[in-house]
Amino acid sequence: MTDDASRPRRRARYRGTHPRQFQEKYKELDPARHAAELDKVRERGHTPAGTHRPICVAEILEVLDPRPGEVGLDATLGYGGHAQELLSRLVPGGRLFGIDVDPLELPRTEARLRALGFQEDVLVVRRMNFAGLPGLLAEAGGPLDFILADLGVSSMQIDNPARGFTYKADGPLDLRLNPNRGRPASALLRSLGREELADLLADLADEPHAQAIARAVHGQPVTTTRQLAALVREALKPLLDPETWRSEARGSLQRTFQALRIAVNDELGVLDQFLAHLPAALKPGGRVAILSFHSGEDRRVKKGFQAGLRDGLYRSIAPDPIRPSPEERRANPRSSSAKLRWAVKA
Repeated sequence: MTDDASRPRRRARYRGTHPRQFQEKYKELDPARHAAELDKVRERGHTPAGTHRPICVAEILEVLDPRPGEVGLDATLGYGGHAQELLSRLVPGGRLFGIDVDPLELPRTEARLRALGFQEDVLVVRRMNFAGLPGLLAEAGGPLDFILADLGVSSMQIDNPARGFTYKADGPLDLRLNPNRGRPASALLRSLGREELADLLADLADEPHAQAIARAVHGQPVTTTRQLAALVREALKPLLDPETWRSEARGSLQRTFQALRIAVNDELGVLDQFLAHLPAALKPGGRVAILSFHSGEDRRVKKGFQAGLRDGLYRSIAPDPIRPSPEERRANPRSSSAKLRWAVKA
């Protein structure tokens, strides 16, 4: 008699001609067997499920100028797209440290990069938060030639409903970059008063309807992304033109989830620590590039670099943020809000 566990699983069934749910996109989730399918998805300006498209790659390579024999850090390894390009320019003799807090995606990224031939002698992978930068310097042998930090959430995290990062699919309202630490967004909501929630939405996402959303959400037993999205939409109905309600609500939904994610992971506090540690982590002439995706992050990076320039820690900084090219924004709409800033150690 055949054991049920040994039987091959049938692929997920879906309605219509194209899969819509994350679990149904079996071709996109198996790139080794369906590479051509992934190319078609990218040509349509979309990101294949379970993958990530690195942003401002050419601009970052120009700013960081990685060279053979140098030692650098990718402080937010993610899917490894930036790291792959950096690694190819460090050999022979160079080394890249890649760190990330996500215990689910980090092993997959390491396996992909190892399969491309980047072994321990050139790529060192560690699971840690980039606020712990000083602790990495001892292993690296001292200050680094360059550092990259991409502050955006990876598409792999956004697309997977089980991670709770998106309002577009139903899943647990989690939003933790490391699901093994801290409390999920659902627990955070239960702990906040109405005014505290309104302040959080306004401060971390510049949400114009923060008060209305806070009134609708506060005190409700919200445990899933769909429940939160429904409450936000209902809160906005009386405030918006019926003709544009759905499209305008999308912006508020994005901002609401963004604010909760930032709060749950203390992203701004971690960024402040990282910026404080940066000058000591770079060799003289060392380069740093930081890619941010919302005004709160960019403002901190800008002020941190400006303060470092005034104090003589940096010899030059980006006069203005670098934006993705129009071609990149068309090909990858998720890049639209990105801003790249750089600094060079004195």
